[in-house]
Amino acid sequence: MRTLPGPLVSTSWLADRFGDPHVVVMDASWYLPASGRDARAEYLAGHVPGALWFDLDGLSDQSSPLPHMLPAPNAFAAAIGAIGVGDQDTVIVYDGSGSNLSAARAWWTFRVFGHDRVAVLDGGLGKWKADGRPLEAGPAPGRVPTSFTARVRREWIWTLEDVRANLGRGTVQVVDARGGARFEGTEPEPRPGLRSGHIPGSRNVPYSALVNSDGTLLSRERLRQVFQAAGVDPERPVAASCGSGVTACAVLLALETLGGSGNVLYDGSWTEWGGRADTPVETGSPSPSVP
Repeated sequence: MRTLPGPLVSTSWLADRFGDPHVVVMDASWYLPASGRDARAEYLAGHVPGALWFDLDGLSDQSSPLPHMLPAPNAFAAAIGAIGVGDQDTVIVYDGSGSNLSAARAWWTFRVFGHDRVAVLDGGLGKWKADGRPLEAGPAPGRVPTSFTARVRREWIWTLEDVRANLGRGTVQVVDARGGARFEGTEPEPRPGLRSGHIPGSRNVPYSALVNSDGTLLSRERLRQVFQAAGVDPERPVAASCGSGVTACAVLLALETLGGSGNVLYDGSWTEWGGRADTPVETGSPSPSVP
């Protein structure tokens, strides 16, 4: 069994393991349509050699009206096994955003389905290129299809009802990873039909505030400072939210490096909460009191 140093691996760690057939690299890049970026085209233009494509949209629940909801365990297992990733493989995921925009969602997805041999490439594709490491164009060579087991950890997922039950009690801290303007309601949502603002009582830790200028995760000391400045105690359980359950996972990744436990993802996130008429919404900065 290949031992991972933690939820993150460096570019040198990965480069030293090239040629190991049980270390599988996956490009999990994804961007909002308004960004003007085509993640699949960028992958084909240049990716870490041998990296498979992690299709975030395709590996979501196609029957849900909400974007990026977790698929059924058997659907995820079939798709991952079909591209040659098995139970004994160590998976390294990355994206090209420079801020763990989507790589952390792939990392969390593997883990919520019971596969703990997974880590995020610290700094992603940008750090890989900055370090002068090679790229490969076109689709990666195929791997032999294999068996992958997925058993969902339901306790890691919050539903709308879980968020409702937490309102007013604050037993679990709700942390929103969207940008400050969207959180405060001064900037419209990129998805049509959604109200502006945030879940009452939630705190704002934008995912982009968790990384250094080179895309690597902040030090543990700096991460604690970022969370504490936002009124979040990283030692207490957190329910992470964002626009559609993608960037919220960057918050969960950061908390994982701090040794946090009991943290969950609100998978429906703001697309679900802000898209309804029967859910309360707050605007402006969060109140100064911490639950």
